[in-house]
Amino acid sequence: METLQRTANRGSISTGYDIDNSLKFEADNNESLSKTLSSDGNKQTWTVSCWVKRTELANQMIFAAQDTYLYFVDNKIRINTRNDLTNYFFETAALFRDTSAWYHCVVAVDTTNSTASERTRVYVNGVEYSSTNTTYTNNSYGTRWNDSTRTQRIGKYDTGINFSGYLAEFHSIDGQQLAPTDFGEYDDDSGIWKPKAYTGSYGSKGFYLDFSDSANLGDDASGNSNNFTENNITAADQATDTPTNNGCTLNVLASLEGSNDITEGALVSTGKAGGGGNFNGTYGTIGIDPFNSSVDWYWEIETSIGTSGSTTDIGIGWIKESRITSGSTIYSDVYGDGISRYSSQTANAAGDIWGVLLETGTTPVFKLYRNDSLIHTSTHGSGGVSFDTLMFPYITVKGTSVDARLNFLNPASSFSIASGNADPNGYGNFEFDPKGGYALCTKNLAEYG
Repeated sequence: METLQRTANRGSISTGYDIDNSLKFEADNNESLSKTLSSDGNKQTWTVSCWVKRTELANQMIFAAQDTYLYFVDNKIRINTRNDLTNYFFETAALFRDTSAWYHCVVAVDTTNSTASERTRVYVNGVEYSSTNTTYTNNSYGTRWNDSTRTQRIGKYDTGINFSGYLAEFHSIDGQQLAPTDFGEYDDDSGIWKPKAYTGSYGSKGFYLDFSDSANLGDDASGNSNNFTENNITAADQATDTPTNNGCTLNVLASLEGSNDITEGALVSTGKAGGGGNFNGTYGTIGIDPFNSSVDWYWEIETSIGTSGSTTDIGIGWIKESRITSGSTIYSDVYGDGISRYSSQTANAAGDIWGVLLETGTTPVFKLYRNDSLIHTSTHGSGGVSFDTLMFPYITVKGTSVDARLNFLNPASSFSIASGNADPNGYGNFEFDPKGGYALCTKNLAEYG
């Protein structure tokens, strides 16, 4: 059946409480949100709750106010609530490196708590984690969060350490140390942690960022008007990849050949030096069983510049799971697979958009459209073409100036959408009619998988 490539994909299910939008951050573009408070809030007691989908495994900051922060370092979660970076911090032993997953992170602080180990409490997907460091924040210490003398930032530290990935449902509660159950719950059927509506108060300096207004992505939806300033963020950074409808992205942990440069929410792959077999190859995080489905599947790719088929080139298609698991994933093996890559249409122009349609059934068919014109069809069992029981979207790129811009559910920020077309369920934002195909996202998988 259709499945996410990683089975432990927390929060990636349909739910009665739907999150419509997230905000996509790219570290290379120095993107962040920032605000300086007009006066202090409660610096001793507060809670931050947010959903995070990582697209790079570098050390990256989620939020910070000088030396109070939530930080992914060596794939662990580190929290500092004391102005002493050497001694006073909370750090998990657990690693959080699933780049296809949404993680729900809650940081709940009350430095007035007489139990030192409970002054900073950290939860991921409803589970509380303990710290490997037992030098705790001093009693009644005033942190930098809710401090009017320190800029509050989301997506970076004061001097860098920017975030690449998606953030959704960012709550900051002034004056309360809350539990994760105020923001989420376990699904009765699957046991997966999922979001729910927060119904409590925010305090005077609290805020809620739902990223629903593309013209004002720092808008505070709590009613407090504690709005944030967008830094290098545009309307194109709004996304529909959310904890309740997790979209396919490129697998940043998988390189079929070479070292991929994957950016823009893991939706852009940039080539390396042209000539010979110098390709960047990778595949998506959602796999489809082409024989076992009642619907077809569609995605798009835009080329940044014209390609020659030699020093600059883009290959598009679906890769077999057996190619991935056997280790035969280098460019030459995949190229010779027949169905996995189609590149004989070499004269691509800048801005060309390719539509990739997988028609499922007893005899699956792969169709490739260029600017909405059908140029290639491959049928299972014909001409040496064969499908596996699990196929993943596949892309190769050659040439340092070549970007392949992907659109599985919502487009990469640099992908140009002029018309806008949704799939039959109303999901996705595609340039062309998806021809009855469905976007690669968990809501569609839940219905048709």
